[in-house]
Amino acid sequence: MEKETALLRKMEINVAEAEKRTGKNTVNMQETYTHLPSFGGTPAAPDTLWRRYSEFELLRTYLLVTYPYIVVPPLPEKRAEFVWHKLSADNLDPDFVERRRVGLENFLLRVASHPVLSNDKIFFLFLTEGWREAVLETGFQDKADSRLKSLSAMFRVKNPDKRFTALKQYSDEMNTVISQLLRVRARVADRLYGVYKVHGNYGRVFSEWSAIEKEMGDGLQSAGHHMDTYAASIDDILEEEEHYADQLKEYLFYTDAVRSVCRKHDLLQYELEMAAQDLAHKKQQKEELATGTVRIFSLKGMTSKLFGQETQEQRESRLAALEQSIREEEEVVKEKNAECREFVRTAWDDIERFKEQKDKDLREALISYAIMQISMCKKGIQVWSNAKECFNKM
Repeated sequence: MEKETALLRKMEINVAEAEKRTGKNTVNMQETYTHLPSFGGTPAAPDTLWRRYSEFELLRTYLLVTYPYIVVPPLPEKRAEFVWHKLSADNLDPDFVERRRVGLENFLLRVASHPVLSNDKIFFLFLTEGWREAVLETGFQDKADSRLKSLSAMFRVKNPDKRFTALKQYSDEMNTVISQLLRVRARVADRLYGVYKVHGNYGRVFSEWSAIEKEMGDGLQSAGHHMDTYAASIDDILEEEEHYADQLKEYLFYTDAVRSVCRKHDLLQYELEMAAQDLAHKKQQKEELATGTVRIFSLKGMTSKLFGQETQEQRESRLAALEQSIREEEEVVKEKNAECREFVRTAWDDIERFKEQKDKDLREALISYAIMQISMCKKGIQVWSNAKECFNKM
């Protein structure tokens, strides 16, 4: 699933287990380092360290701020969503904790296999030693764009890039589709659970019936056992289904990462437009000052009427200041243009990488889910075939 990067060639990463420490949830993240033979020497001993879920959240926030042009892998859900009624929504439920462990390991492998993120020094420190002081020293929190600022840019940008507009719409629609798919799956799981469990009644009835029969007793008893086995099998089946549901949830959460890239582009585009607008305004001021044209209802027009005309020296001084300001503003526009172009280039490269990954992962997940459903139906056929054999022997 993951492409091998320089980091993954040097180490093997796994999240071994969860443990509760000092009253707070702590995830035990164990990394096993495997050195290549070319490095010489014997392989290093496994190195074990502990990370809280909140530290995973801090790492991801750091990556979002530091690499705004990258579709940063999402974390697994902190509390279960889209659950069917027999599945516990308790975030301390052992089955949920195990699925979250798998999700956290998958997050680390996603980052470690990314061509850019895998080279980040803070990520390496997260995997190997004390990292919290190092991540806070980067000052990434001061660089984070406020949600309000991003929303304002999204609604006020005048010339949005059509590609990013289409991408945002696609991520919104993908979010809706996967949400609906997960809801349907939860409803089907509820119905399926009931259908399987009610087969336990066949087992009970056949067992009771066998007690009053002499010739048919053994056959009925055996058929009842097959029905009991069938009824009990649904728990493992639906637990396996949760694995495929979690794969869909990962891409549900990925849609927000895609939207984050789009929001950052809107913000950069908005800043470019504002800088260009300021430059145009200052150039207009310079033209008016140079030609002596004054609009009656402008601030300059009103002050001229109140306080009289400027002297030649005052005009020349203001003109020189404006020219300097225009040169500075032209540099700002140039920088913003370059920043925007570079963002589009790098972001689109990563979006293409993400699309390829998404298509491959979702195709494999859906095929595996279909195979699992076929296997489940075959087991059902086998149970009834076994029951039929029992009836034949009566």
